Amino acid sequence: MEVCVNSTKLLNLNENTRLFVPRNSISHSLKNPILQFNSNVQKRPLNYPLNQRSCFSRQVRSLQRPISSRIKAAPASSATSGSETDKLPADIMVTETQEPNSRVRLSVEVPAAVGEDCYKRVLKEFMKQAKIPGFRPGKIPESILLNYVGEESVQKATVESILNRTLPHAMSTVTGRALRDSVRIITKFSDLEKSYSSLSSLSYDVIVDVAPEVKWISENGYKSMKIVVEIDHDIEAEKACEQEIKRRHKSLGTLKIVTDRGLQNTSTKDGYHRGLITYGRFKYFQVGDLAVLDISATTIDQDESNVQKVPAAESKGFQFDTEDDDKVLPGFLDSIIGIRQGETKSFPYIFPETWQQENLRGVEAQFTVECKELFYRDLPELNDSIADKLFPGCTDLNQVKESLLQKCQEMEQAAKDQATDNAILDQLCKMVEIDIPQSLFEEQGRQLYGARLLEIQANVKLNEQQLATLSSPKAVNEFLENQRENIINLIKQNLAVGDIFKRENLQFSTEELVKEVQNSVAEFKRHKQEYDEERVGEQVQDVLEGAKVLEWLKEHADIQYVTR
Repeated sequence: MEVCVNSTKLLNLNENTRLFVPRNSISHSLKNPILQFNSNVQKRPLNYPLNQRSCFSRQVRSLQRPISSRIKAAPASSATSGSETDKLPADIMVTETQEPNSRVRLSVEVPAAVGEDCYKRVLKEFMKQAKIPGFRPGKIPESILLNYVGEESVQKATVESILNRTLPHAMSTVTGRALRDSVRIITKFSDLEKSYSSLSSLSYDVIVDVAPEVKWISENGYKSMKIVVEIDHDIEAEKACEQEIKRRHKSLGTLKIVTDRGLQNTSTKDGYHRGLITYGRFKYFQVGDLAVLDISATTIDQDESNVQKVPAAESKGFQFDTEDDDKVLPGFLDSIIGIRQGETKSFPYIFPETWQQENLRGVEAQFTVECKELFYRDLPELNDSIADKLFPGCTDLNQVKESLLQKCQEMEQAAKDQATDNAILDQLCKMVEIDIPQSLFEEQGRQLYGARLLEIQANVKLNEQQLATLSSPKAVNEFLENQRENIINLIKQNLAVGDIFKRENLQFSTEELVKEVQNSVAEFKRHKQEYDEERVGEQVQDVLEGAKVLEWLKEHADIQYVTR
């Protein structure tokens, strides 16, 4: 049911859960996204998961899954699709103009001598390939060749030759700054043909994105940051341990059909549950009911012709645990308390102004809920006899709590570290001004969308039509527009961290690099995935550099922790 609130699980107590996500065959498929940084600027997709034991390799909440490219400026030849610089009979003139979004316009003027030389080369090539009766290859008179091939074809080929030969020379003015795959000739080809046919010379404009400059609002502000980190109360080890014991105890129960009553709510407003049960020094609470519901809703309007269904609220066979009432519409549970199996309840509801789906905020709706089935959980008594089932290897409840508490303390520290990283990155983003190239924005956004698509596939089996819809340019572009601010902030964080690594001359050892590369390669082999060791090495370097920067920033920052 889409009217459910997504719950965030900060503690993962399943020791079998892996962070590694194998690559998928879908476009833009990526590894499990982990934030990475590098001081260089390069544009290329990343499809290689890394070993995640680095202190820096943590999931970041922003989008929820930001991904960073190792951004690096491409040499001129690379930026022009592999064209090699060819010696020209005359120099071309290139005028460089700075444009917004770290974009450069190159206005290229090609003299007639270059056009004539390209024309001769094109004719020579046509002579080699043309097979005209009565003439040997390479010995065909120009007038006959033009008549045979067509002047228009020769002219098109000549213009293409001029572009291929002059573009690498023009790009030399932005060598070391141009981003790969961002070069685009904006002058229409038809205009180039007309210009060449009338003047024998040629002029065209090229736009190219260049590596953005990181400008610090306060030059050395990052050296003495003041950070306030908000820690969620739910990640406190003691509380998390109690919740985990309850969850595991609950999983040992069996569902039984309720026959003599309606749906009950065991939860109270303070988050605890009625029906406290005590065993020794352990206290636990009765668990809630589980109802299977068919839910539908329509808008309320005095004019019945304007009444519409609310698709986001419709669900068939929705399994609703009364303990999860904080994950559905506020007040939904209270509206169906007492409902029995086979019974239907209808009630009016006004969506909160803070509801996550903007189009539903403030909407008045009439809900209809049918209870198809109603269950309660029959739990085994919480005593030492089930200790091994709660935590393998334990013989009593004290051992269970000690073992779980240790794991929760480790996870609490990991969550605290992650929250600290997030707070630092958020503040860094506000400390820099960066004119972000459009091509870099699009690449980063597409990587993020690819990761989001992988998540969806991992949780929901998509048919071909659904996959095609989600992979369509329209869906991707909508994502880019909706998440523009988040994507821009992510790029700013990446570049800021990379700049700090360079400014502070931070380093990591070769041994660290080799070890992490070996771990990552082993991960690929274990999942039988193809990999490029050189690119894996680059990614590992990104992670290590980012880890060093965050470590350095923590040492120099004033950090305060506040529990919310």
